Amino acid sequence: MCVFISQKHTPRERERESTSKMASSLYVYLLVLVLGGALQASVDGHLSHEILARQKADRVKKLPGQPEVGFRQYAGYVTVNESHGRALFYWFFEATQNPHQKPLLLWLNGGPGCSSIGFGATEELGPFFPRKDGKLKFNPHTWNKAANLLFVESPVGVGFSYTNTSSDIDQLGDTITAKDSYAFLIHWFKRFPQFKPYDFYIAGESYAGHYVPQLAEVIYDHNKHVSKKLHINLKGFMIGNALLDDDTDQRGMVSYAWDHAVISDRVFFDIKKACNFSAEPVTEECNIALGKYFEVYEIIDMYSLYAPTCEDDATSSTTSFVARQLPLIRGNVAPKTFSKFPAWHKRPTGYDPCASDYTTVYLNRPEVQAALHANVTNIPYPWTHCSNNISFWNDAPASILPIIKKLVDGGLRIWVFSGDTDGRIPVSSTRLTLRKLGLKTIQEWTPWYTSHEVGGWTIEYDGLTFVTVRGAGHEVPTFAPKQAFQLIRHFLDNEKLPSTPI
Repeated sequence: MCVFISQKHTPRERERESTSKMASSLYVYLLVLVLGGALQASVDGHLSHEILARQKADRVKKLPGQPEVGFRQYAGYVTVNESHGRALFYWFFEATQNPHQKPLLLWLNGGPGCSSIGFGATEELGPFFPRKDGKLKFNPHTWNKAANLLFVESPVGVGFSYTNTSSDIDQLGDTITAKDSYAFLIHWFKRFPQFKPYDFYIAGESYAGHYVPQLAEVIYDHNKHVSKKLHINLKGFMIGNALLDDDTDQRGMVSYAWDHAVISDRVFFDIKKACNFSAEPVTEECNIALGKYFEVYEIIDMYSLYAPTCEDDATSSTTSFVARQLPLIRGNVAPKTFSKFPAWHKRPTGYDPCASDYTTVYLNRPEVQAALHANVTNIPYPWTHCSNNISFWNDAPASILPIIKKLVDGGLRIWVFSGDTDGRIPVSSTRLTLRKLGLKTIQEWTPWYTSHEVGGWTIEYDGLTFVTVRGAGHEVPTFAPKQAFQLIRHFLDNEKLPSTPI
């Protein structure tokens, strides 16, 4: 029999042991910092003087009202078409810690014609959010804790992005947006070649359900035949509350409104009887029924059924819900039927319904634009969340599903998520849409958890994961920042969401 005799320590010995452990921990921490900094310095040291000078020119030292942070940020323009003078504006944040060990993530917002800077960067998932007092607050759930984070305003005419050829604005559509976004990436990697070997992902929401898969397809196709110098290390993409298929998206919107007691039985059954969302033209009976459907969203927020509206007296002339209007874009824009109704073009307000106003004021300040190296051509109109210059859209397929199926077969990691209080592209739409893919179910519908709370539900298909986010509206990172950060972290790490309380 073995007998273990406990060794007693005097208080002084225990104190010495505790001090030794603290010193060891501090040494390891400092070693990690030094090695990480040395590695980053080594990477920077291998860059040419020309590249370093270009990066230095884009370096954002500090923004007005910005809190102190330990990561680097850059902003500026990348020319995507020399002959036409088309240039896209970007804002890039290195990861908060160990950027050399984190992937690169591009975030795109939709519209079409809306700014990834105005929504994604400053109201959803970036590190800095404008406040009413004109200062910036740090977002504790910023996604650059998980990745090096890149935002771009696309296409030209959106935000600070511009063209010197005015006719370009009339030629915009899904195809040119994907083409210019690809050109942007090629040239951005030339400016920041140290990030080119990194795993690269794309994410976005809403009309980015078109933008993200279309850009991924362009990269996927080009990677098959371009040189190693131009190869982009695309690993996958993630899209939220995404416009994917005109037929199922629009049918799901109507059923969601009825299921959530937003529209009456009569309106619901009139739409079911009169409307065929997979065919055109739309009948007069369908138009009348849909008019009744959209009347409801004049008084509540389609983007989050239970969210308040902005009642800031100081900006009441511009912030009433009815006044929050996206520009009405004509032409071949998805979804074909709903996009013809003015109420479809309501602008999202977010969890703080006045957040958009703070962002608009902040990004129009001359000293902010100077710090961001923005508006260098003195664009003759103010920065807006969604472009008032884009009035026509040339092309948009009725369904993105063929592209998604192609990229599933190509082995890309694909996650689709849906905030379950969004009425614009609701969870019911996305579920109907994904069923069209006919993918084999790997893991059935199951809850996932944030700490001890149910964060939503998830189902895993062969090549695609679908996740709902409980209590979140159209802009999931705005309405559920903690769950959204958990979502992106698990996606990038290729880990399943926890199915039991943490």
